[in-house]
Amino acid sequence: MTDMSKHMRKVLSDVPTLKVFDFSQYVSKIPGIIKFTIGEPDFDTPADVKEAAIKSIENNRTHYAPQRGTTGLLTAIADTLAKKYGLHYDPKTEILVTNGVTEGIYSALTAIINPGDVVLVPTPTFSIYSPDVMIAGGVPVEVDTSATNFKLTPELLHKYLTKYGDRVKGLILVNPSNPTGIAYRQDEINELAELLKNKPIFTICDEIYSELNYDGEYSSMAKVLPEQTILANGLSKSYAMTGWRIGYLCAPAKVTSLIFKVHAFAVTDIATFVQDAAEAALRDGDKATRQMDQQYIKRRDYMYRRLTEMGFDCTQPMGAFYIFAKIPPFLNQDDNELIYQLANEAKVAVTAGSNFGRGGEGYLRFSYATSLEQIKEGMDRLARFCEQAKNKK
Repeated sequence: MTDMSKHMRKVLSDVPTLKVFDFSQYVSKIPGIIKFTIGEPDFDTPADVKEAAIKSIENNRTHYAPQRGTTGLLTAIADTLAKKYGLHYDPKTEILVTNGVTEGIYSALTAIINPGDVVLVPTPTFSIYSPDVMIAGGVPVEVDTSATNFKLTPELLHKYLTKYGDRVKGLILVNPSNPTGIAYRQDEINELAELLKNKPIFTICDEIYSELNYDGEYSSMAKVLPEQTILANGLSKSYAMTGWRIGYLCAPAKVTSLIFKVHAFAVTDIATFVQDAAEAALRDGDKATRQMDQQYIKRRDYMYRRLTEMGFDCTQPMGAFYIFAKIPPFLNQDDNELIYQLANEAKVAVTAGSNFGRGGEGYLRFSYATSLEQIKEGMDRLARFCEQAKNKK
């Protein structure tokens, strides 16, 4: 019998699975486990949003949608970006509704990459960007930012632009960041933009956590370099709509039209009633988002305090809902080994920092997108585990 798997695209053998989800499935089988792994809000989708979807289905909005997106949702996206962020995109030509940010990023990278093109990926970061680049035929180059407070600096960017020269096709910029929770100030982004300006380099900006920016004003490459920016955002995190799979891309009209070709052949369109629900969220969902933000801040502050007391050196989260913590010296320094030890002995599940690329080794990512009650119990368990580890030294 012929093993046809040997005759598939060779690059796929080098593309990893999403280890975050693999580990989450593993720990889900452990009775009584408390999970700080997946970045999924524990809140339910707001009632008004669900009612909008139900009403849409009852009105038989279950047929094919326009492939770029419904007029209502495209307009709502444009209005939201203009009102909240001061960004102005034409809903008819510069916005594309996608199957979550994940599909949007994939379609964008597939559309811009030619074989051998380099895309710079500041790490630690969520683990979809490098595999997407590889699948598209490009070369992902990880830029370790652990020595610069997990931010890409002009000095670092200049170093890599000089090294790879004309091969550089794109830069990934995630703001606020998963897994570190850091957020860039606009002046920091402006400095990076100066190095990219008038070069044939795209900035692919994943801003899925833009509504979860607790300690500063909105900042974006789209403000200063819109002609070179592909902006990706969605409703999964800010409106507790992870399962709805709804996102969007914004870019200059000619760029959007070419990305649209990849999107259209990959997914055809996004369900009409889901788009109607997303429109309702953008039009009327601010109150629910603010209430969630207030809860996240309480959770962040509590978890940060407890982890610091235990001896973890933590980044101060400015956005998203993660704490990136350096493993203290009295614990196993291999983060991949430690997460299994914590899951099986302490019944606490966290994510290994090395899953997020270079610079993440020796760190753990804690998600506080779960109830304060669960966080308190999980921190108590972790504290007991740490005390036992210290006593063994």
